[in-house]
Amino acid sequence: MIRLPDLTLDADTTTALRGYQQSVNAVADYPGRVEAAKSEFKKRNTATNATFRAVRAKLAEMCSGARRCAYCEDSVADEVEHIAPKSLFPELTFDWFNYVYACGPCNGPKSNRWEVLDHRGELVVIIRERDAVPEPPPPGTAVLVNPRSEHPERFLELDLRETFLFVPTLGLSRSDELRARRTLDILGLNRRDYLAEARRAAFDDYNRHLEAYVQRKAEAAPTDELARRASSIARRQHPTVWHEMRRQRDRYAHLRRLFGAAPEALTW
Repeated sequence: MIRLPDLTLDADTTTALRGYQQSVNAVADYPGRVEAAKSEFKKRNTATNATFRAVRAKLAEMCSGARRCAYCEDSVADEVEHIAPKSLFPELTFDWFNYVYACGPCNGPKSNRWEVLDHRGELVVIIRERDAVPEPPPPGTAVLVNPRSEHPERFLELDLRETFLFVPTLGLSRSDELRARRTLDILGLNRRDYLAEARRAAFDDYNRHLEAYVQRKAEAAPTDELARRASSIARRQHPTVWHEMRRQRDRYAHLRRLFGAAPEALTW
């Protein structure tokens, strides 16, 4: 998981979302706004709604490769996911910056899970019983690392040597390490074995393509060919793997060699 690009919606789509949100905000009480958030989003988030067709198209632009999930980068992104759940934050139901394109295997387990760090830095897990009257969540710092507004790679590092699992980045504060570990748990990024295998395969794939680029560069290949090869690498699956190859290049002799021969690849 890496920081998503900052893309903006067109004026008409932005205006329509603002209007949808006003209909939720107009409900007088919080439980009513929660119900309105659920019903309004279900009503608006359809294939025939031009506003949400535009939302999905823009979210797809933000995805890696062939419309991959913003969280796991592996499965097809086909669900407009609320980073902060609409059942807890109805005021963010139609907030563009609260959306990512996610897959079912990530969005399903995450669902309405929400955790915050209180003013003492202690973890507060928010659980709403099915029949309980909704109440606003307590204040605090959101635990889930937000790829729309934060750099997840500051919190998480990928083990490229053996496991291809995420670990908290060394040197984090206690609260940031807790956020890193809880994010991994909430999204299940290390629990699905196939994700580690996919990252390993992506690592091999990136290596092969970078090797080919370096070889063709040494052979004085035409500039347009090198540009196509660079573009192909930049659009491949699991971009977090590519980010980690660049970040950890000094730990591995073959990566030092490749990036030393093609330092321009550090900007792709």
